[in-house]
Amino acid sequence: MELALFNAEADDLVQLLTENEWPYHSDANVDANAVRTAVEKGYYADDRETFWIIEDGMKVGILIINDIGDTIPLFDIRLATSTRGKGIGVQALKWMQDYLFGEKNKIRIEGYTRADNFAMRKCFTKAGFVKEGYLRNAWENSDGTISDTVLYGAIYDDWKVSTVTPTKINDISY
Repeated sequence: MELALFNAEADDLVQLLTENEWPYHSDANVDANAVRTAVEKGYYADDRETFWIIEDGMKVGILIINDIGDTIPLFDIRLATSTRGKGIGVQALKWMQDYLFGEKNKIRIEGYTRADNFAMRKCFTKAGFVKEGYLRNAWENSDGTISDTVLYGAIYDDWKVSTVTPTKINDISY
C-alpha cells in the first residue's frame, strides 16, 4: 500500500466515489456532479491535504486530512468496497500518524465514525487510536435518520514511544 497526493484528478475521484456505496457516511450515494464541483472549488485542498490510497497500482481509496493548518486535524477515509476488510485501512491510519506526527508536528489526530461501523472501529483500535467518547444522536444522515457517533483519538506522546494510553473517562462518576 502507498499513498500519493491528490492532484485534482476529478475523473478518478468521481469513479471511486460513485462506483462504491458509503453506508456509514452521511450520504451513502455520492453525486458525480457534486464531486466535480467540489474539486473545481478546491474542496480537497482548502485547509486540507488529500491522498490517494493505492494498492497494486490501483487507486482504491482516499484519505482527506481536514484542518491541516491546525495542531489537531480531523480526517475522512474511504476505501472501495472490494478493498475493505484487507487491512488497508489500518495501514493508511498508521501512515497518517507517521506523516502527521513525524513530518507535520501535530499533537493529536481525531476521527469520528458511526457507532454501528464496527469495521472502522476495529481499524481505529488496530491502528493505535483510543476510543475517547460516545456521542448520542450526533450523526445526521441524509435520509433524515440520526445515529450515535464514536470518537477516537491518537496523540503524539503515544506515537513517539509506540504505546496506547487509556483514557480517564470513568475516573470520576460525573
